Amino acid sequence: MLNNQNIFNYKKILIYGLGKSGLSTFKFLKKKNEIYLFDDKKITGNNKKIKKNLINHKELLKKDVDHIIISPGIDIYKCRLRNYLKKNYKKINTDLDIFYNCYERNKKITITGTNGKSTTARILYEVLRDQKLDARLVGNIGNPILLEKKITNKTIFVVEASSYQLEYSKLFRSNISVILNISPDHLERHKTLKNYIKAKFKIVKKQTKKDYAILNMNNLHIKKEVKLQRFLPKLIKIYKYPSIKFLKNINNPYFYSEGNRENLSFIFEIAKILKIKKNNLTQTLKNFKGLKYRQQIIFRSKKLTVINDSKSTSFSSSASILKLIPNACWIVGGLAKKGDKFLLQKNDCTNIKAYIYGKNKNTFISELKNKVKYESFTNLKILIKKIFLDIKNNEILQPKIILFSPAAASFDSFRNFEERGKYFDNLIKKNNNV
Repeated sequence: MLNNQNIFNYKKILIYGLGKSGLSTFKFLKKKNEIYLFDDKKITGNNKKIKKNLINHKELLKKDVDHIIISPGIDIYKCRLRNYLKKNYKKINTDLDIFYNCYERNKKITITGTNGKSTTARILYEVLRDQKLDARLVGNIGNPILLEKKITNKTIFVVEASSYQLEYSKLFRSNISVILNISPDHLERHKTLKNYIKAKFKIVKKQTKKDYAILNMNNLHIKKEVKLQRFLPKLIKIYKYPSIKFLKNINNPYFYSEGNRENLSFIFEIAKILKIKKNNLTQTLKNFKGLKYRQQIIFRSKKLTVINDSKSTSFSSSASILKLIPNACWIVGGLAKKGDKFLLQKNDCTNIKAYIYGKNKNTFISELKNKVKYESFTNLKILIKKIFLDIKNNEILQPKIILFSPAAASFDSFRNFEERGKYFDNLIKKNNNV
Protein backbone atom coordinates (compact mmCIF):
# COMPACT_ATOMS: atom_id res chain seq x y z
CA MET A 1 0.00 0.00 0.00
CA LEU A 2 1.49 3.30 -1.07
CA ASN A 3 2.56 5.68 1.70
CA ASN A 4 1.41 9.21 0.93
CA GLN A 5 4.14 10.73 3.13
CA ASN A 6 6.93 10.14 0.63
CA ILE A 7 10.06 12.00 1.69
CA PHE A 8 11.56 11.35 -1.76
CA ASN A 9 8.98 13.44 -3.64
CA TYR A 10 9.47 16.99 -4.96
CA LYS A 11 13.20 17.01 -4.22
CA LYS A 12 16.53 17.44 -5.96
CA ILE A 13 18.01 13.96 -6.18
CA LEU A 14 21.32 12.64 -7.45
CA ILE A 15 21.29 9.02 -8.62
CA TYR A 16 24.84 7.69 -8.61
CA GLY A 17 25.42 4.49 -10.61
CA LEU A 18 23.36 3.64 -13.67
CA GLY A 19 23.09 -0.13 -13.58
CA LYS A 20 19.79 -1.98 -12.99
CA SER A 21 19.30 -0.43 -9.56
CA GLY A 22 20.08 3.14 -10.62
CA LEU A 23 17.94 3.06 -13.77
CA SER A 24 14.96 1.57 -11.92
CA THR A 25 15.32 4.31 -9.29
CA PHE A 26 15.35 6.96 -12.03
CA LYS A 27 12.20 5.50 -13.59
CA PHE A 28 10.48 5.46 -10.20
CA LEU A 29 11.39 9.01 -9.13
CA LYS A 30 11.58 11.05 -12.34
CA LYS A 31 7.95 12.26 -12.48
CA LYS A 32 7.97 14.08 -9.14
CA ASN A 33 11.57 15.15 -8.73
CA GLU A 34 14.44 17.05 -10.26
CA ILE A 35 16.85 14.23 -11.07
CA TYR A 36 20.58 14.34 -11.78
CA LEU A 37 22.32 11.22 -13.08
CA PHE A 38 26.00 10.34 -12.68
CA ASP A 39 28.10 7.26 -13.39
CA ASP A 40 31.84 6.70 -13.23
CA LYS A 41 31.71 5.06 -16.66
CA LYS A 42 30.87 6.85 -19.89
CA ILE A 43 27.20 6.39 -20.75
CA THR A 44 26.56 5.14 -24.27
CA GLY A 45 23.27 4.66 -26.15
CA ASN A 46 20.49 6.87 -27.43
CA ASN A 47 18.23 7.18 -24.40
CA LYS A 48 17.40 10.91 -24.55
CA LYS A 49 15.78 11.02 -21.10
CA ILE A 50 18.92 9.66 -19.47
CA LYS A 51 21.26 11.94 -21.43
CA LYS A 52 19.08 14.93 -20.59
CA ASN A 53 19.50 14.26 -16.86
CA LEU A 54 23.22 13.45 -16.89
CA ILE A 55 25.37 15.89 -14.93
CA ASN A 56 29.15 16.31 -14.99
CA HIS A 57 31.36 16.57 -11.91
CA LYS A 58 31.85 20.37 -12.06
CA GLU A 59 28.13 21.10 -12.45
CA LEU A 60 27.29 18.73 -9.60
CA LEU A 61 29.53 20.58 -7.15
CA LYS A 62 27.38 23.69 -7.69
CA LYS A 63 24.13 21.85 -6.89
CA ASP A 64 22.58 21.48 -3.46
CA VAL A 65 20.80 18.11 -3.61
CA ASP A 66 18.38 16.74 -1.01
CA HIS A 67 19.19 13.04 -1.49
CA ILE A 68 21.93 10.94 -3.06
CA ILE A 69 20.70 7.51 -4.12
CA ILE A 70 23.71 5.27 -4.44
CA SER A 71 23.83 1.98 -6.36
CA PRO A 72 25.13 -1.12 -4.51
CA GLY A 73 28.18 -1.39 -6.76
CA ILE A 74 29.53 2.03 -5.74
CA ASP A 75 32.34 2.00 -3.18
CA ILE A 76 32.19 5.49 -1.69
CA TYR A 77 35.91 5.38 -0.87
CA LYS A 78 37.04 4.36 -4.37
CA CYS A 79 34.80 6.28 -6.76
CA ARG A 80 35.04 9.54 -8.70
CA LEU A 81 32.68 11.34 -6.30
CA ARG A 82 34.36 10.12 -3.09
CA ASN A 83 35.10 13.62 -1.77
CA TYR A 84 31.59 14.81 -2.65
CA LEU A 85 30.04 11.78 -0.93
CA LYS A 86 32.19 12.27 2.15
CA LYS A 87 30.88 15.83 2.55
CA ASN A 88 27.28 14.75 1.91
CA TYR A 89 27.27 11.38 3.69
CA LYS A 90 24.06 12.12 5.63
CA LYS A 91 22.18 12.54 2.34
CA ILE A 92 23.07 9.05 1.06
CA ASN A 93 20.22 6.54 0.68
CA THR A 94 19.49 3.42 -1.39
CA ASP A 95 16.63 2.08 -3.47
CA LEU A 96 15.71 -0.07 -0.42
CA ASP A 97 15.09 3.15 1.53
CA ILE A 98 12.85 4.58 -1.20
CA PHE A 99 10.93 1.32 -1.36
CA TYR A 100 10.49 1.19 2.42
CA ASN A 101 9.30 4.77 2.59
CA CYS A 102 6.66 4.05 -0.06
CA TYR A 103 5.52 0.61 1.15
CA GLU A 104 6.18 0.70 4.87
CA ARG A 105 3.03 -1.28 5.72
CA ASN A 106 3.72 -4.24 3.44
CA LYS A 107 5.19 -7.40 4.94
CA LYS A 108 8.87 -7.77 4.12
CA ILE A 109 11.03 -10.87 4.60
CA THR A 110 14.69 -10.10 3.99
CA ILE A 111 17.39 -12.71 3.52
CA THR A 112 21.10 -12.03 3.77
CA GLY A 113 24.25 -14.01 4.48
CA THR A 114 27.46 -14.95 2.70
CA ASN A 115 26.15 -18.08 0.98
CA GLY A 116 22.70 -19.36 0.02
CA LYS A 117 20.78 -16.07 -0.22
CA SER A 118 19.39 -16.57 -3.72
CA THR A 119 18.41 -20.21 -3.18
CA THR A 120 16.68 -19.53 0.15
CA ALA A 121 14.86 -16.49 -1.26
CA ARG A 122 13.70 -18.48 -4.27
CA ILE A 123 12.45 -21.40 -2.15
CA LEU A 124 10.52 -19.03 0.10
CA TYR A 125 9.04 -17.22 -2.89
CA GLU A 126 7.80 -20.51 -4.37
CA VAL A 127 6.37 -21.57 -0.99
CA LEU A 128 4.39 -18.32 -0.74
CA ARG A 129 3.20 -18.47 -4.35
CA ASP A 130 2.00 -22.04 -3.82
CA GLN A 131 -0.12 -20.70 -0.96
CA LYS A 132 -1.77 -18.37 -3.50
CA LEU A 133 -0.19 -15.32 -1.85
CA ASP A 134 0.88 -12.22 -3.79
CA ALA A 135 4.62 -12.68 -3.26
CA ARG A 136 7.35 -10.70 -5.04
CA LEU A 137 10.99 -11.79 -5.27
CA VAL A 138 13.24 -8.72 -5.40
CA GLY A 139 16.62 -7.25 -4.57
CA ASN A 140 20.06 -8.72 -5.11
CA ILE A 141 18.60 -11.73 -6.93
CA GLY A 142 18.27 -9.48 -9.98
CA ASN A 143 14.79 -7.96 -9.82
CA PRO A 144 15.09 -4.24 -8.89
CA ILE A 145 12.70 -3.60 -6.05
CA LEU A 146 11.34 -0.34 -7.49
CA LEU A 147 10.14 -1.95 -10.74
CA GLU A 148 7.32 -3.92 -9.05
CA LYS A 149 3.80 -2.95 -10.17
CA LYS A 150 0.21 -3.45 -8.92
CA ILE A 151 1.21 -3.59 -5.27
CA THR A 152 -1.63 -3.97 -2.75
CA ASN A 153 -1.65 -4.05 1.04
CA LYS A 154 -1.53 -7.88 0.81
CA THR A 155 1.65 -7.99 -1.27
CA ILE A 156 4.53 -9.76 0.50
CA PHE A 157 8.11 -8.96 -0.49
CA VAL A 158 10.90 -11.53 -0.33
CA VAL A 159 14.06 -9.41 -0.47
CA GLU A 160 17.52 -10.81 -1.11
CA ALA A 161 19.89 -8.22 0.37
CA SER A 162 23.66 -8.07 -0.06
CA SER A 163 26.05 -6.37 2.33
CA TYR A 164 26.54 -3.70 -0.36
CA GLN A 165 22.81 -2.85 -0.33
CA LEU A 166 22.52 -2.86 3.45
CA GLU A 167 25.69 -0.86 4.08
CA TYR A 168 24.28 2.51 2.92
CA SER A 169 20.58 1.93 3.67
CA LYS A 170 19.25 4.14 6.46
CA LEU A 171 15.47 3.66 6.50
CA PHE A 172 14.85 0.11 5.32
CA ARG A 173 13.36 -2.25 7.89
CA SER A 174 12.15 -5.84 7.57
CA ASN A 175 9.39 -7.68 9.46
CA ILE A 176 11.37 -10.90 9.29
CA SER A 177 15.13 -10.75 8.83
CA VAL A 178 17.32 -13.76 8.15
CA ILE A 179 21.10 -14.09 8.43
CA LEU A 180 21.99 -17.49 6.96
CA ASN A 181 25.73 -17.50 7.66
CA ILE A 182 28.77 -15.26 7.66
CA SER A 183 32.28 -16.01 6.40
CA PRO A 184 34.97 -13.58 5.17
CA ASP A 185 33.75 -12.04 1.92
CA HIS A 186 33.90 -8.75 0.02
CA LEU A 187 36.78 -7.59 2.25
CA GLU A 188 38.22 -5.66 -0.70
CA ARG A 189 35.14 -3.44 -0.27
CA HIS A 190 34.45 -3.58 3.49
CA LYS A 191 38.16 -3.54 4.45
CA THR A 192 37.68 -5.67 7.60
CA LEU A 193 35.56 -8.65 8.62
CA LYS A 194 34.15 -6.49 11.42
CA ASN A 195 32.76 -3.99 8.91
CA TYR A 196 31.29 -6.81 6.80
CA ILE A 197 29.52 -8.29 9.84
CA LYS A 198 28.28 -4.84 10.82
CA ALA A 199 26.70 -4.39 7.37
CA LYS A 200 24.93 -7.74 7.63
CA PHE A 201 23.62 -7.12 11.16
CA LYS A 202 22.27 -3.71 10.19
CA ILE A 203 19.13 -5.56 9.09
CA VAL A 204 18.58 -6.81 12.66
CA LYS A 205 19.50 -3.56 14.40
CA LYS A 206 16.81 -1.69 12.45
CA GLN A 207 14.04 -4.00 13.65
CA THR A 208 11.48 -3.41 16.42
CA LYS A 209 9.99 -5.61 19.16
CA LYS A 210 7.22 -6.63 16.76
CA ASP A 211 9.69 -8.11 14.27
CA TYR A 212 11.54 -11.45 13.99
CA ALA A 213 15.21 -12.16 13.37
CA ILE A 214 16.24 -15.70 12.45
CA LEU A 215 19.95 -16.34 13.06
CA ASN A 216 22.29 -19.27 12.47
CA MET A 217 23.87 -19.97 15.85
CA ASN A 218 26.13 -22.66 14.38
CA ASN A 219 28.06 -19.83 12.73
CA LEU A 220 30.78 -18.49 15.02
CA HIS A 221 30.61 -14.91 13.70
CA ILE A 222 26.84 -14.72 14.21
CA LYS A 223 27.02 -16.39 17.62
CA LYS A 224 29.66 -13.89 18.77
CA GLU A 225 27.65 -10.90 17.53
CA VAL A 226 24.52 -12.09 19.37
CA LYS A 227 26.53 -12.39 22.60
CA LEU A 228 28.02 -8.91 22.21
CA GLN A 229 24.81 -7.00 21.47
CA ARG A 230 21.20 -6.73 22.55
CA PHE A 231 18.62 -6.67 19.78
CA LEU A 232 14.97 -5.59 19.87
CA PRO A 233 13.29 -8.19 17.61
CA LYS A 234 12.26 -11.68 18.69
CA LEU A 235 15.35 -13.82 18.06
CA ILE A 236 14.82 -17.27 16.59
CA LYS A 237 18.09 -19.17 16.89
CA ILE A 238 18.91 -21.97 14.46
CA TYR A 239 20.95 -24.83 15.94
CA LYS A 240 19.81 -27.89 13.99
CA TYR A 241 19.32 -28.60 10.29
CA PRO A 242 16.66 -30.95 8.88
CA SER A 243 17.53 -34.64 9.31
CA ILE A 244 18.42 -36.93 6.41
CA LYS A 245 15.34 -38.96 7.36
CA PHE A 246 13.12 -35.92 6.79
CA LEU A 247 14.92 -35.10 3.54
CA LYS A 248 14.21 -38.61 2.25
CA ASN A 249 10.53 -37.87 2.84
CA ILE A 250 10.87 -34.81 0.59
CA ASN A 251 12.74 -36.99 -1.92
CA ASN A 252 14.61 -34.12 -3.57
CA PRO A 253 18.40 -34.73 -3.86
CA TYR A 254 18.93 -30.98 -4.25
CA PHE A 255 18.59 -30.58 -0.47
CA TYR A 256 21.13 -33.21 0.58
CA SER A 257 24.13 -30.86 0.73
CA GLU A 258 24.91 -29.24 4.06
CA GLY A 259 24.41 -25.76 2.58
CA ASN A 260 20.91 -26.52 1.31
CA ARG A 261 19.96 -28.29 4.56
CA GLU A 262 21.02 -25.07 6.28
CA ASN A 263 18.84 -23.04 3.90
CA LEU A 264 15.83 -25.28 4.60
CA SER A 265 16.03 -24.78 8.36
CA PHE A 266 15.30 -21.07 7.85
CA ILE A 267 12.39 -21.81 5.50
CA PHE A 268 10.79 -23.98 8.22
CA GLU A 269 11.05 -21.20 10.81
CA ILE A 270 9.56 -18.60 8.44
CA ALA A 271 6.75 -21.05 7.61
CA LYS A 272 5.94 -21.34 11.33
CA ILE A 273 5.73 -17.55 11.71
CA LEU A 274 3.47 -17.31 8.65
CA LYS A 275 1.45 -20.37 9.78
CA ILE A 276 1.98 -22.32 6.56
CA LYS A 277 0.87 -25.95 6.84
CA LYS A 278 3.66 -28.53 6.78
CA ASN A 279 2.01 -30.65 4.08
CA ASN A 280 1.78 -27.68 1.73
CA LEU A 281 5.40 -26.77 2.42
CA THR A 282 6.62 -30.33 1.76
CA GLN A 283 4.90 -30.41 -1.62
CA THR A 284 6.67 -27.22 -2.73
CA LEU A 285 10.03 -28.60 -1.62
CA LYS A 286 9.48 -31.83 -3.55
CA ASN A 287 8.98 -29.81 -6.73
CA PHE A 288 11.84 -27.34 -6.23
CA LYS A 289 14.28 -27.45 -9.16
CA GLY A 290 17.02 -25.19 -7.85
CA LEU A 291 18.59 -22.18 -9.53
CA LYS A 292 20.90 -22.09 -12.52
CA TYR A 293 24.61 -22.39 -11.77
CA ARG A 294 23.99 -23.24 -8.10
CA GLN A 295 24.95 -26.90 -7.59
CA GLN A 296 23.12 -27.56 -10.86
CA ILE A 297 23.50 -31.02 -12.41
CA ILE A 298 23.97 -30.30 -16.12
CA PHE A 299 24.88 -33.84 -17.23
CA ARG A 300 24.33 -37.27 -15.71
CA SER A 301 25.00 -40.76 -17.06
CA LYS A 302 26.16 -44.08 -15.59
CA LYS A 303 29.75 -43.03 -16.21
CA LEU A 304 29.74 -39.31 -15.40
CA THR A 305 28.00 -36.54 -13.46
CA VAL A 306 28.78 -32.86 -14.14
CA ILE A 307 27.76 -30.16 -11.65
CA ASN A 308 27.81 -26.46 -12.49
CA ASP A 309 28.19 -24.42 -9.30
CA SER A 310 29.48 -21.23 -10.92
CA LYS A 311 27.73 -19.15 -8.24
CA SER A 312 30.33 -20.35 -5.73
CA THR A 313 32.55 -17.35 -5.02
CA SER A 314 34.20 -18.47 -1.76
CA PHE A 315 35.81 -21.55 -0.25
CA SER A 316 33.00 -21.87 2.31
CA SER A 317 30.45 -22.13 -0.51
CA SER A 318 32.41 -24.88 -2.27
CA ALA A 319 33.08 -26.78 0.96
CA SER A 320 29.35 -27.38 1.42
CA ILE A 321 29.07 -29.53 -1.70
CA LEU A 322 32.57 -31.07 -1.46
CA LYS A 323 31.50 -32.69 1.82
CA LEU A 324 28.65 -34.37 -0.04
CA ILE A 325 30.58 -35.71 -3.02
CA PRO A 326 32.76 -38.79 -2.36
CA ASN A 327 34.99 -38.44 -5.46
CA ALA A 328 35.29 -35.10 -7.22
CA CYS A 329 37.31 -33.48 -9.97
CA TRP A 330 37.02 -30.03 -8.43
CA ILE A 331 37.53 -27.12 -10.84
CA VAL A 332 38.57 -24.02 -8.91
CA GLY A 333 39.89 -20.60 -9.85
CA GLY A 334 39.07 -17.01 -10.69
CA LEU A 335 39.53 -13.78 -8.79
CA ALA A 336 40.59 -14.82 -5.29
CA LYS A 337 38.79 -13.13 -2.41
CA LYS A 338 40.76 -11.32 0.25
CA GLY A 339 40.91 -13.22 3.55
CA ASP A 340 39.21 -16.36 2.21
CA LYS A 341 40.39 -19.68 3.71
CA PHE A 342 39.81 -23.33 2.80
CA LEU A 343 38.71 -24.86 6.11
CA LEU A 344 38.21 -28.51 5.14
CA GLN A 345 40.83 -30.81 6.69
CA LYS A 346 43.18 -33.07 4.71
CA ASN A 347 41.21 -36.17 5.77
CA ASP A 348 38.09 -34.66 4.17
CA CYS A 349 39.86 -34.29 0.83
CA THR A 350 41.43 -37.72 0.22
CA ASN A 351 39.29 -38.41 -2.88
CA ILE A 352 39.28 -34.86 -4.23
CA LYS A 353 41.54 -33.68 -7.02
CA ALA A 354 41.64 -29.94 -7.68
CA TYR A 355 42.03 -28.59 -11.20
CA ILE A 356 43.17 -25.00 -10.67
CA TYR A 357 43.03 -22.34 -13.40
CA GLY A 358 43.41 -18.62 -14.04
CA LYS A 359 45.68 -15.67 -13.32
CA ASN A 360 45.27 -16.13 -9.55
CA LYS A 361 46.12 -19.85 -9.66
CA ASN A 362 49.17 -19.46 -7.37
CA THR A 363 46.91 -18.08 -4.62
CA PHE A 364 44.70 -21.17 -4.83
CA ILE A 365 47.70 -23.51 -5.00
CA SER A 366 49.11 -21.93 -1.85
CA GLU A 367 45.80 -22.44 -0.02
CA LEU A 368 45.14 -26.00 -1.22
CA LYS A 369 48.52 -27.69 -1.76
CA ASN A 370 48.84 -29.28 1.70
CA LYS A 371 45.29 -30.68 1.66
CA VAL A 372 44.32 -31.58 -1.91
CA LYS A 373 46.00 -33.25 -4.90
CA TYR A 374 46.05 -30.70 -7.73
CA GLU A 375 47.06 -29.70 -11.25
CA SER A 376 47.15 -26.14 -12.54
CA PHE A 377 46.23 -24.65 -15.92
CA THR A 378 46.35 -21.26 -17.60
CA ASN A 379 42.66 -21.28 -18.53
CA LEU A 380 39.40 -23.19 -18.26
CA LYS A 381 39.39 -24.40 -21.86
CA ILE A 382 42.69 -26.30 -21.53
CA LEU A 383 41.63 -27.59 -18.11
CA ILE A 384 38.39 -29.16 -19.37
CA LYS A 385 40.24 -30.96 -22.18
CA LYS A 386 42.66 -32.42 -19.63
CA ILE A 387 39.87 -33.68 -17.36
CA PHE A 388 38.19 -35.56 -20.20
CA LEU A 389 41.56 -36.97 -21.23
CA ASP A 390 42.08 -38.20 -17.65
CA ILE A 391 38.62 -39.79 -17.69
CA LYS A 392 39.33 -41.47 -21.03
CA ASN A 393 42.60 -42.90 -19.67
CA ASN A 394 40.88 -44.07 -16.45
CA GLU A 395 43.06 -41.83 -14.30
CA ILE A 396 40.06 -40.60 -12.26
CA LEU A 397 38.44 -42.57 -9.45
CA GLN A 398 34.90 -43.92 -9.72
CA PRO A 399 32.31 -42.49 -9.77
CA LYS A 400 33.43 -39.75 -12.10
CA ILE A 401 32.09 -36.40 -10.91
CA ILE A 402 33.18 -33.08 -12.38
CA LEU A 403 32.40 -30.23 -9.99
CA PHE A 404 32.77 -26.68 -11.29
CA SER A 405 32.74 -24.72 -8.04
CA PRO A 406 35.27 -21.89 -8.55
CA ALA A 407 35.36 -20.56 -4.96
CA ALA A 408 36.20 -17.17 -6.46
CA ALA A 409 34.73 -14.11 -8.10
CA SER A 410 34.35 -14.22 -11.88
CA PHE A 411 35.44 -10.68 -12.81
CA ASP A 412 38.96 -11.64 -13.92
CA SER A 413 37.53 -13.16 -17.12
CA PHE A 414 33.73 -12.77 -17.08
CA ARG A 415 31.12 -10.08 -16.43
CA ASN A 416 29.39 -12.21 -13.78
CA PHE A 417 28.94 -15.78 -12.54
CA GLU A 418 26.09 -16.36 -15.04
CA GLU A 419 28.40 -15.70 -18.00
CA ARG A 420 31.03 -17.95 -16.39
CA GLY A 421 28.45 -20.70 -15.86
CA LYS A 422 27.23 -20.52 -19.45
CA TYR A 423 30.82 -20.71 -20.74
CA PHE A 424 31.42 -23.84 -18.65
CA ASP A 425 28.20 -25.44 -19.97
CA ASN A 426 29.40 -24.89 -23.54
CA LEU A 427 32.85 -26.36 -22.82
CA ILE A 428 31.26 -29.50 -21.40
CA LYS A 429 29.04 -29.90 -24.47
CA LYS A 430 32.02 -29.55 -26.81
CA ASN A 431 34.33 -31.93 -24.91
CA ASN A 432 32.03 -34.53 -23.38
CA ASN A 433 32.54 -37.81 -25.18
CA VAL A 434 31.92 -40.05 -22.16
